[in-house]
Amino acid sequence: MFSFCMQKLTTLNDLRQNMESYIQKIRKGGSFVVYRRSEPVFRIGPAVEERWDEVIDFTKIQKGGVDIDAVLERL
Repeated sequence: MFSFCMQKLTTLNDLRQNMESYIQKIRKGGSFVVYRRSEPVFRIGPAVEERWDEVIDFTKIQKGGVDIDAVLERL
């Protein structure tokens, strides 16, 4: 019923002031419920590893890559 009570809590202000410390804790698997004015705002935790398939490597077509505006003009 109150699952967020079992998680670590922090304030939005503390998160802003100590971002690097929270990043290190999250990399180790930690997660936090962030509060603002005594209300839960969001939960942060480790990113879920997603597998990205390479469709095309534009650096193989042209050294330094391809200009995105030129690609978008052709669409």
